[in-house]
Amino acid sequence: MLISSLILGSLHAMVPITMTATGEILSERAGLVNIGLEGILLISAFTAVVGAEAYGPLAGLLVGLLTGAFIGLIHGIIAIYFRGDQTISGVGINVLGAGLVAFGLVWQWGQAGFHQVPRAVRVPAISTPWGPLSPMVIVALVLAVLTWYLMNRTNLGLKLRAVGENPAAADAAGVSVEKVRLFGAVFAGALAGLAGAFLSIDWLATITKNLSAGRGFIALATVVFSGLNPLLAIVGGLIFGFFNSLALVASTSRELTRVIPYQFLQMLPYVVTLLVVAGVIGRVRFPRASGQPYRRE
Repeated sequence: MLISSLILGSLHAMVPITMTATGEILSERAGLVNIGLEGILLISAFTAVVGAEAYGPLAGLLVGLLTGAFIGLIHGIIAIYFRGDQTISGVGINVLGAGLVAFGLVWQWGQAGFHQVPRAVRVPAISTPWGPLSPMVIVALVLAVLTWYLMNRTNLGLKLRAVGENPAAADAAGVSVEKVRLFGAVFAGALAGLAGAFLSIDWLATITKNLSAGRGFIALATVVFSGLNPLLAIVGGLIFGFFNSLALVASTSRELTRVIPYQFLQMLPYVVTLLVVAGVIGRVRFPRASGQPYRRE
């Protein structure tokens, strides 16, 4: 029972990290960076609840995905066509998310800080011999594999890599640098939006003003750990998920919490993830034009 809970908990905790990191990997392969993933997760989680309570869980997932895609589109337009600073744009998204959701909770439900999602509008789980499993676990794994295939086995993937490495050469070869990068921005936003919807109307079944709890930043760390490989993003998500689940199980032990405060146990997945990333920093090679706006001569 304990082992099955640990495994299922790890798989569910993996989803938002792997899904968000997968989208960002494709975007960064094209040279566009978005550090606003935390804000996208939070805003999409909120809009997904509004959509689910109005039209059902599938609509909620779609609303979350479209919300993330729209934010990614705006970020892409600012960074690509207006040549804005990608870091500042990402920080703006995070700040917007923190303020918008805090206000939206009061505006939509008349209560500050917390809203419980009704069971009727949550994504239905798949029954397994070990316990209920969210179908979004399968979706996250499939998306990572398909993204790897798109990046490494298709003509579009070749264009993405060319644009990220040498946009001038790609432009001279007839590739639209702006369109390819904009696709990456929207793709990354859409997957982060879907991950946000998973948090609120599936796994955690609630919406709070700090629901994302740093997962957007952990996803960015997973991008570094993966070396821009979506398949390794699954591994990174599972590492975080395992220690997240382990911390939850450990925090229920009275004997252990008498020795180690539960707050320290809750820090465990974040600390372990950052230590793992610290071990690979310097070994990862990012595209040469990463984060740099392209100016046609």
